[in-house]
Amino acid sequence: MQFQKELDTRGLNCPLPILKAKKALAEMAAGQVLKVVATDPGSMRDFQAFARQTGNELLEQSTAADEFIHYLKRR
Repeated sequence: MQFQKELDTRGLNCPLPILKAKKALAEMAAGQVLKVVATDPGSMRDFQAFARQTGNELLEQSTAADEFIHYLKRR
């Protein structure tokens, strides 16, 4: 998937990945895609809730080894 910005939140636990993603999305233009790489298993449900609450679109989530990858589209 194509993205304009990548955010590495490996080693950070809730709520830090969400807070960093929120800050990164605020700096992006509408329609741009943010890729977030996290190691916190709770980030899967956290980003689902975050997308619902903020109106940003959660395009895809995947797991690779011990990493959780999230793609968010800026509203």
